Amino acid sequence: MMSNVPRLATIVLFPIFASLLLPILPRDGNRIIRWYTLGICILEFSSITYIFHSHFEIDFQSIQLLETSNWISSMHFHWILGIDGLSMGLILLTGFVTTPATSAAWPITRNTRLFHFSMLVMYSGQIGLFVSRDILLFFFMWELELIPVYLLLCLWGGKRRSYSATKFVLYTAGGSIFLLVAALTTSFYGNDIPSFDIQDSMNRSYPISLEILLYLGFLIAYAVKLPIFPFHTWLPDTHGEAHYSTCMLLAGVLSKMGGYGLIRINLELLTHAHFLFGSWLMLFGAIQIVYASLASMSQRNLKRRIAYSSISHMGFVAIGIGSLTDAGINGAISQMISHGLIGAALFFLAGTCYDRTRTLFLDQLGGIATPMPKLFTMFTVFSLASLALPGMSGFVSELLVFSGVITSERYSFLFKTGITALEATGTVLTSIYLLSMLRRIFYGYRLVNESNPYLIDFGPRELFISTCLLLPILGIGSYPNLILPLRGSKVLPILSSYSDMK
Repeated sequence: MMSNVPRLATIVLFPIFASLLLPILPRDGNRIIRWYTLGICILEFSSITYIFHSHFEIDFQSIQLLETSNWISSMHFHWILGIDGLSMGLILLTGFVTTPATSAAWPITRNTRLFHFSMLVMYSGQIGLFVSRDILLFFFMWELELIPVYLLLCLWGGKRRSYSATKFVLYTAGGSIFLLVAALTTSFYGNDIPSFDIQDSMNRSYPISLEILLYLGFLIAYAVKLPIFPFHTWLPDTHGEAHYSTCMLLAGVLSKMGGYGLIRINLELLTHAHFLFGSWLMLFGAIQIVYASLASMSQRNLKRRIAYSSISHMGFVAIGIGSLTDAGINGAISQMISHGLIGAALFFLAGTCYDRTRTLFLDQLGGIATPMPKLFTMFTVFSLASLALPGMSGFVSELLVFSGVITSERYSFLFKTGITALEATGTVLTSIYLLSMLRRIFYGYRLVNESNPYLIDFGPRELFISTCLLLPILGIGSYPNLILPLRGSKVLPILSSYSDMK
């Protein structure tokens, strides 16, 4: 459906244009800056919700909105924006996570103007990527994340912030080179006039050798941000040093950009290559689940333990996409949404724990359940959600991925059994390292018997943020149809293009 009102352009550009007003706010107005940024995030999320409500069909099966305008005529480069069932859930996730992340940044008192400017620019880049239907615009939005994340890491990170920021840039920029080359090749191949429209590219055929090269080019870029083993090593360092409000955005939204690109372009556009590489994607995803779970168990730093947990959970996304089944792909998208909420919440709780204990090392924690029962309760609930307790969103998404693997008719029984066994092993290991984490933080006597003026429980702001993140986790876990119908009319047409492949 075409729209005469540029609603999608508005939600993409509004945060970044609103950030330009930050310099004119009062110089000593940290409180004003915080409330202004939070107000922009709430207004943006309200606009996203309005678009979703006004264009979601009454039968709850489809959503489609497309906007096109000319941008660079000489290059035939258009500003093509669109939403459908694949992107709408991630757009809502972006708005839902960014708003509490902005509120979580209130303890920041140094250079608050630049900090909130970076967060709003990130907001525009993330929304812009999920609505892009032009492959060059997709690349621009992909790159727009680079500068604000670098600033947030380098200026407000921990002791090794420069190292982690540099590592993040090198990994991301290195992957982006492959993305750009693949995007340009896709647009110029077989055309006298380049076409960057993703929909036009889907109607084109490529030689299988070229399609494989294009697939690998895109895959390297997505593997960095998803992250897929072995392109994951930037993530623990980044999360270990970043402020927890930045970690909420990285875990909640940034890593989902890679999974979305893998579905939007590799799965939907490069079908023959994806059919060939699907089994390898599943294998690496399964290895990633077990490897990252074992690595998480060995971490002494709380944030690094949660970071490796995020890597492990993203392995389910790779498996679901590679399974080429309705249940598997729906499970992969559900896992991105579920982990976006759970991961953001766990990093927020880890940060608030640090604010009170002044340490992130598990062997220096202990015994804080009694003085901080609200923090203990929330940490326990979100940890149980992360280990896929029934009734929570993590259980639904991982169950769908398991079902997608088991019911797939494209792989041998032995292969499916091996992947399922690795998934199950990772699930058991997840329970071990998360329950061990809770025991070392909250039980025992170490900090309880020491004089620590910061051992105070959750305040209203922190309790409100945690509750906001918890409600959709419980809602999706109790009634999965809150999100599954969004993709019902999109996943099956994609899979139909694989029906004749053997």
